[in-house]
Amino acid sequence: MPAPIELLWAVIGLLITIGGTFLPAFVANPALIWEQGIKPQALGVTYQIGAVLLIGCLGGKTAAALSQIAYLALGLTLLPVFTQGGGFSYLREPTFGYLLGFIPGAWLCGRFAFKMSPRLESLAFSCLCGLLSIHIIGLIYLVAAHFLHFTNDDSLPLIPAILKYSVYPLPGQLALVCAVTVLAFILRCLMFY
Repeated sequence: MPAPIELLWAVIGLLITIGGTFLPAFVANPALIWEQGIKPQALGVTYQIGAVLLIGCLGGKTAAALSQIAYLALGLTLLPVFTQGGGFSYLREPTFGYLLGFIPGAWLCGRFAFKMSPRLESLAFSCLCGLLSIHIIGLIYLVAAHFLHFTNDDSLPLIPAILKYSVYPLPGQLALVCAVTVLAFILRCLMFY
């Protein structure tokens, strides 16, 4: 992909990651019971991880990684673009490791998404690899910060913290992986690449 196109995708990735940070994810009830009205169900997560994976599937590894580097740089220095604000003090948040995981997660997702032909299976695989990478780095940071007493929330024991930040959000994030897979497949078919 030419450099100007990658830069454009990186900017798009930055913008949708920022937007996805503050937008809660919902699903609608099945179409079979729409006679009772459409009732949205909260997934318990935001579209943030979905945005990270989507830019990997659409923009490739370089654009995806650049967008997440820019996201972290903006959040740590200039703007409160993270869920609970921003600034260098965010390094002490227990969730910061997951934000760090966005960079390799986006890169890995972009690498696998463009290594294989754009089929639903290959895009789903690339999204799952990106999500796994985010969780591994997030867990490593969470455990290290817990043992070094580096987090702002030392009152939460390690196992409940792992459950709160990695296990409980996982079903909602897996639903986002499904949505991103389908959306990326459709958009890649429409854009002929």
